[in-house]
Amino acid sequence: MEYGRLPWQAEYRTYSVQRKSREPLVRFIVDGLQAASCRVIFASDPGTAPFRVTFETPQGERLGIVAYAFLANRRVIKNRPSDERRFQIKYGSDTRGYHDLWQDPLGLYTTLLIGIDPEDGIFVSADPIQNSPTRFFKSVEFKDDHAQAIQAEGWFAWERHVHYSSRCPEDSDRYEVLVGCRQDEILRLIKFEREALGEDPGHRQWLADQPRDIYGGSIDRPPVPDEIMNSSRVHILAREFELDESQVFDLIASTPRLKMAVRGWVAEEHLRRHLASVPGVSDCERLIGDKQSDVSLRYRGSRPIIVECKNALRKTDAQGRPRVDLQRARASLSDPCSRYYSPEEFDLVAACLHAVTDRWEFRFHTSATLAPHTRCAGKLDNKVRVGEEWIADVESRLAQIADVA
Repeated sequence: MEYGRLPWQAEYRTYSVQRKSREPLVRFIVDGLQAASCRVIFASDPGTAPFRVTFETPQGERLGIVAYAFLANRRVIKNRPSDERRFQIKYGSDTRGYHDLWQDPLGLYTTLLIGIDPEDGIFVSADPIQNSPTRFFKSVEFKDDHAQAIQAEGWFAWERHVHYSSRCPEDSDRYEVLVGCRQDEILRLIKFEREALGEDPGHRQWLADQPRDIYGGSIDRPPVPDEIMNSSRVHILAREFELDESQVFDLIASTPRLKMAVRGWVAEEHLRRHLASVPGVSDCERLIGDKQSDVSLRYRGSRPIIVECKNALRKTDAQGRPRVDLQRARASLSDPCSRYYSPEEFDLVAACLHAVTDRWEFRFHTSATLAPHTRCAGKLDNKVRVGEEWIADVESRLAQIADVA
């Protein structure tokens, strides 16, 4: 392996690979871009991974990708389902340690983590943030049904449960969303991954289900509330930037990393506003910090009550109940149980149902009465079903907590 440099001198880790076996993958990417009327400016040597491609879209936009690309196949393996396909994340023979999947700090290149099946003409894309750092020789499995849906529809997204593995416990028992497309939809895939960077699985799948125009910024959107549209106040930020307010919003909409940062706060801000409107609530404010929960408030003079906001997954269970994967995005490599929450870390969980209902609505449950984790003592179970015991009436939950306090 070695460390390469992109034009702006940002270092990233590269790996020597067999050019003969990887060249078809790079060619498949390039051919897909050319079929989408893109002008390919540069494609890196297939003997060095990850693979870099720079191109210009039909609209004249110049884009680049850094692709961790692997062959997806349908090889039958003993004691595995007969309809299973997979691609294996590996470069070289060294399986020790962890490998970071590079992200461009300037946002000029989009990172892809993809399996390619040239015979069936499809890509399968995994979340490069959720899978970084990664062990090598890790497989990403999918089914014949998924491949057939991709071929038939051109674009298909689904949820995958990464089952518990004693070999890699810090990266298992979680949910991720895979997105598949035909070769002729590769430009849509690149724009999608640029847009979905850093999203939780529920909103990653929600984005994948939206019309393709959303990735370019042109799409019919829900009406904006009158109190926002009719405001004559010029925001202090617009004054500071010396831009019109519309220009500030256009800047956010056209810059994926800005949009990602704003979108990450939206559910929490809707939650804060909802909680602040409850009679008896005071000192309601968002908590800012990587290791903090999301909102702190007092109810009728109580001690501070801490609220954790979690987005639901896109698909409901067989009974129609929304599901929440109640865990952190990362675990300590030395303590896999650090991925899971303790009931003492917050008092109330707010399940945001936007990915399911397209509305910023919430259901609430006290942390003290959630089910315990089956493997990690003192932690909460991450497989949560938002059933009847999760209620919209947050005031009754707050009264329950305040009485216990």
